[in-house]
Amino acid sequence: MQWLDWIVIAFYFGLIGWVAWWYGRHQKDSIDYFLAGRNAGWVVIGASIFTSNIGSEHIVGLAGQGAATGMAMAHWELHAWCLIVLAGLFVPFYYKSGVQTIPEFLERRFSSRTRWILSCVSLVAYVFTKVSVTVYAGAIVFQALLPELSVTLFGWTMNAFWIGAFTTVIITGIYTVFGGMRAIMNTATPQAVVILFGSFVITGIGLSKLGGGQGLMAGWGELVNTCKANAANFALWRPLSSPFDPDAFPWLGIIIASPIIGLWYWCTDQYIVQRALSARDLPTARRGALFGGLLKVWPVLIFLIPGMIGWALHQKGLLQLPLKPGSTAIDGDQVFPTLVKVLLPMGIRGLIVACLLAALMSSLASLFNSSASLFTVDIYEKLRPGQSERHLLTVGRIATATVVVLGVIWIPVMAHISGGGLYKYLQSVQGYLAPPITAVFFLGLFWKRLNSAGATWALAGGFVLGMFKLTIQAFFGSGEGKLHSPEFLAKIGDFNFLYATGVLFAASAILMVVTSLLTAPPPEEKVRGLTYGSIHKEAADEIRQSWDLGNKLMAATILLIVLGLYLYFSFWLG
Repeated sequence: MQWLDWIVIAFYFGLIGWVAWWYGRHQKDSIDYFLAGRNAGWVVIGASIFTSNIGSEHIVGLAGQGAATGMAMAHWELHAWCLIVLAGLFVPFYYKSGVQTIPEFLERRFSSRTRWILSCVSLVAYVFTKVSVTVYAGAIVFQALLPELSVTLFGWTMNAFWIGAFTTVIITGIYTVFGGMRAIMNTATPQAVVILFGSFVITGIGLSKLGGGQGLMAGWGELVNTCKANAANFALWRPLSSPFDPDAFPWLGIIIASPIIGLWYWCTDQYIVQRALSARDLPTARRGALFGGLLKVWPVLIFLIPGMIGWALHQKGLLQLPLKPGSTAIDGDQVFPTLVKVLLPMGIRGLIVACLLAALMSSLASLFNSSASLFTVDIYEKLRPGQSERHLLTVGRIATATVVVLGVIWIPVMAHISGGGLYKYLQSVQGYLAPPITAVFFLGLFWKRLNSAGATWALAGGFVLGMFKLTIQAFFGSGEGKLHSPEFLAKIGDFNFLYATGVLFAASAILMVVTSLLTAPPPEEKVRGLTYGSIHKEAADEIRQSWDLGNKLMAATILLIVLGLYLYFSFWLG
């Protein structure tokens, strides 16, 4: 890191800080703090959806997966089509109901019990997966770029890893606490520009170096030829394998698990949907979600491909990637930091670090605010109803600060359990959390016979089963350092997370349907206007009109791009 790099980073922090201060000056109530006063435009909504999704775990973790497993994880980054489902099916119900949180919508459709369960599960998931993984990925880059940096406080010497982790979490927490959703939404656009531009730069420089300075197309051709020599490990679709191979990516498992996780994340997670709820009207909410989909089509090309470029440069002897301790395997999570450190000139390096900080801070800021809204609206306000808006605003800020502290505390644990595969770890944990939520929301919208008892048993039962699988997986299996006996627990631990996601979804759906049929139908007020079969004509006309020509063209564009990427990468290695 040279002087020009630091100037670029300082300028970035100054810009984001000023924007956060300017838009966060007047926070009047909880609607302002959590939903930006419901006055956001579609460009800001789409940019915020994109930057909320793209954290440092994407930039670092996807590059690592690209180097280690090629296109195996690309299916999760081709989920732009899920935002069409969000805009087309879910946004009208969420927005027209006037709710502030997704669990609040679940209460209107089912009961307060389902709202409590979803709120608690979401908060646990946020603190122990998204916060920890995002911060850990960012800290890895600091450690690689500033290996000599250290500070001693209260007798504890912090290296670059901890300095980077604490600095980014605390700064992000401060501007989230004081700026609220207005600051998050309005810093999203410059952050999206920095993320996209910076990632395109490192991809272009990597391809140019791989092609011997003969241009990007020459570099791409060299990348394809290099990957062809190891096509089995870089293909988009993998052959079927034993369901007890925990490291495999069988095509059937991908087809089962990827949509379940994607539809949960993009259509029912407060973390993402909260952005659409801040729109000024229904057409804007739908267009904002679709614009987020247009931005979402790029991560495969600008986050996953750089990892494969790093691997190809390593294979050709043009770059030396770090290896895992005591192994000949590449340490995937060190690929991106190495590319930044070795390939980029002064100034550009600072820009890429600013890009990483933009991803980390935008993702964390969204996460902190969503967690605070879940606690304030779904838990605190239920326990202490009738509080003033000023009081709820204060509680929201305290809740945000609490999530910041919990995220910092969890970092050292994350350092031990990531195992060098951040992105795969994240998707596997989400694969155990997503199935019951996906099942409840989709059946709840399309089957009016589904009642509160069925939804409660599905959410609670699915969560317990998912946590059971995760716990067994952590301690039992065939991997090094795990218990191999008793054998049936080792088999459960090794059961591939892709198939496990499908089993959990099926179990949740069966539990929900059977329980609903064995109990009384839901009362009319829990169905009217909250399922597709019960929308009255006036609302149906408004929903139909909000799906205008512009939204239809954006949806068609997303589908064509996703289909094109799937077709190309299905056959790119011959």
